[in-house]
Parts: sequence; C-alpha cells; structure tokens
Amino acid sequence: MELVFIILYAFFLTFILFYSFVQFNLVLLYSKRKGENKEEELIDINDKEALPFVTIQLPIYNELYVIERLIDAVAEFDYPRNKFEVQVLDDSTDETVEVTAKKVTEMQSQGLDIKHVRRDDRKGFKAGALAYGMELARGEFIAIFDADFIPVPQFLNKTIPYFKNSKVGVVQTRWEHINQDYSLLTRLQAFGLDAHFSVEQGGRNRGGHFINFNGTAGVWRKVCIEDSGGWQSDTITEDLDLSYRAQLRNWEFKYLENVGSPAELPAAMNALKTQQFRWTKGAAECTIKNLPRVFKTKGVPFGTRIHAIFHLMNSFIFVCILMTALMSIPLLFIKKNFPEHDMLFKWASIYALSMVLLGVFYWVSLPKRNKSTIQSIGEFFRLFPLFLTVSMGLSLHNSIAVFEGYAGKKTAFIRTPKFNINKSSDSWKGNKYLVNNISLLTILEGVMVLYFLGGIAVGVYLHDYGMIPFHVMLTIGFAYTFVYTMKHSKLV
Repeated sequence: MELVFIILYAFFLTFILFYSFVQFNLVLLYSKRKGENKEEELIDINDKEALPFVTIQLPIYNELYVIERLIDAVAEFDYPRNKFEVQVLDDSTDETVEVTAKKVTEMQSQGLDIKHVRRDDRKGFKAGALAYGMELARGEFIAIFDADFIPVPQFLNKTIPYFKNSKVGVVQTRWEHINQDYSLLTRLQAFGLDAHFSVEQGGRNRGGHFINFNGTAGVWRKVCIEDSGGWQSDTITEDLDLSYRAQLRNWEFKYLENVGSPAELPAAMNALKTQQFRWTKGAAECTIKNLPRVFKTKGVPFGTRIHAIFHLMNSFIFVCILMTALMSIPLLFIKKNFPEHDMLFKWASIYALSMVLLGVFYWVSLPKRNKSTIQSIGEFFRLFPLFLTVSMGLSLHNSIAVFEGYAGKKTAFIRTPKFNINKSSDSWKGNKYLVNNISLLTILEGVMVLYFLGGIAVGVYLHDYGMIPFHVMLTIGFAYTFVYTMKHSKLV
C-alpha cells in the first residue's frame, strides 16, 4: 500500500519536472531567437486611404468604475477616424448602462463612430457578446479590449501592419501593469504575468508552437474567427479555445512583445481568486475540448504537440502542488517506517531540478530595464520565493477549479471586479462589486495552515528536516491567502 502512495507522489512530481523541462525549452527558444530581426512585409501605415477598416469591441459587464476611462483611451487612437468603429458590448445590469450611454453620446457628438450595443440577455457571456457584436461589425479586423485596459493611442498603427501577411489571423500584444507597485499582491501578479508575456508567448511564437490570444489587447482577422467556428461559450476561456481552433486550421499568430498595452491588476485577494478560478477552470475545459484535436489533426509537429500538452494543462500544476503537499506529511512516516524504500527517496532528489529550471525561467523573464545586475538579482531572490509561496497558497482554490473543468461542471462567467486603481493612494475599499467570499473553501485554507504547521512539527519530531522548507512555504502561502481573503472581504 505504501508503494502505491509513493508512486502517486512520484507521478505528480514527475509532471512538475516535465513541465519545468518544457518551460526551460521555452527559455532556450526565447533566448536564441530574441535578437533576430526577421524582415516582414507590412501594411504601409502612412497610406491612410489604403488602411483597412477596423472594429473595436469593448465587452463589458457592470464596469461602473472603469468604462469611461476605457472609452476615453480608445477615442485617442491616432488611426484615421473614418477607418474604425467602436462597439461597446454592454451586458450590464446596473448603473453602468446609464454611465455608458451618456459617455457614448458624448463621444458621438465629437465625431467618434461608437455604438452602445445591448442584448436581451447574457447568453454565452463574453463569448456571446463578442459573437453578437461580430454580426454587426463592419471591420475587416476586430480589436478587443477588456474594461481594465487603457490602450495606447498608437495601438492600431503598431498592430494592423502585420496583417499584410494573409496567413496571420491574430496579432497579440504584451500586457503592461499600471498598478504593479500598489501592493505585494499586485507585484507578484506582475512577476508571473511578465513571465507569460515574455518567455512563454515569445518562446512559443518564435518556436512555431501554438500560443493563445489573451482575451484582450489583440486584433483578430474577422475571416479567421469565422473560419475557425466563431466564438463559442462551452468553455469560460473562449479566447484560449478559439486560439487553438484557429491554429489547428493553420492560421498564424503574431506576438508583439515590444508593443505594450497597459492594464490594471486585481488589488484585492477575492478579485484575484475570481480571475484565477476562471483562468484555471477554463484551461481545464479547453484541455478536454482541444487536446484530442491536437493529436488528431494531421501535420502538427511532434514538438508542438508536446508544448500543447503542457500549455493546455498548465493549470494541472496546481493539482500537482496540492497533492504533493497533502501527501508530503504521511510520506514522512512512510520514510521512517519503511526503510526498504530508502533508495527511492534518494532518487527523488532529482526532482529538485524542477526548482532550478523554473528559477532560470523566471530569471530570464524578469524585466531588467534600468536596473543594475545587483538590483536585478536582489529583486529576483525577493520575488521568486514569494511568488512560489503564494502560488502554493492558491493551490487548493485553483485545484477545485481544475477538477470542475475536467468534470465538465458548468458555471457562469464571473467577471473580475475592477477598481480604477492607478497609484498607491487609490483605494478599492467600498467597491460595490466586491462580495463576501468567506466560504467553506476559505475555512479549509485556514485548516491548511494548521496542517502544514503540523508538518513542520512532524519533521522536527522525526528528525527529518528535508521537507521543512517546503512546509514553511506552504504554511506562509496558505496563511497569506486565508488572511487576505478575510481582510479583503466586505465583512472585515
């Protein structure tokens, strides 16, 4: 029986190790090709008459605090005004409707081609709104921005030229963060997202592997959406779903790391949890839906299939973290009472390589602009352990999302509350969209703190100190998640 337990534990560690190797491969692809300047034929942005017409879609749902900011930003686009239209796809059920209507009327009076588009219901949620808007869209290309973004005026001028290549179906830009220094929580989010928007997106794109449209701050070729089956709402990450369907239809994606699109990071733990739940569950749903297609579609290179496995299944990492964490304490007793398995535990030291590979991955992705080497090293060794620690603390929450996704349990698309936070003096307190999230799950996160405190005590008692750093990180991670969930709840 104890051998079965050890094998299960090894399975989860092995997945983490293989995931780390794939991430390291992305580092190699990203670093090897980063300096290459491939000559590309581009649309001449100075030929105003020949520029294609673009539809800009702004899908919103109860975005009282940020909708005016978003519309103002889009109105500043320096693309010719007779060459684009704006659709505010408003599914709101509160006073956002009135605020938006007033803002749209104001912008129309200033000559902006903008429409306030309303539906009878929220069928299909964001995917449904995008599909509804596309039926009305006049543009050859469709740019999409979520409500928490503040796109720069040059956005279309920097993205549309890449559609000169008729095979390009999507141009995606890098997310920037307007409030990353607001708190430790936002700084750690920025740390993780910067890795995605450098090594992951850049490495996959340069290696010819599948990447994903990130749901916002990108432009689609309209016929690409239509050819790939359109927006579908059977997953809650419609962006990842359509991305895979499009690339399996041989459409090419272009990622522009040098073009930034500023956005606001969730400043409250409950808002972050909402976002994380949707992303991790949606990725699991897309795994069930699209991974079989990756293997059935002829002509997909072997390397691309491997990367697709770990791309689609990246949320399974949280399950592996949770399961190895829960199993680690009983494993201390097995190690003590079954010395015949000592050789297996010695071989297990190879899994420490995962930490080294992930460390390289995040080091390469860390923005080092205007920083000395000493400053960069200091920032890395401060943020990397904290990022891993808080990720561990979110593992229970995100694992439940993954299990729901694999099981096919359908839930509504829950939006991430926006705060309109731009500087440290701004506050999210009093935000009407933040609701009490003190649930059974939150209580279980508190129980986890006690469980891993017990793990530290067990290690000391058995004079087995190898797991203690892991249990300390788990204790701190779950304590951070539990305390800030409580603190950021409306009840506290």
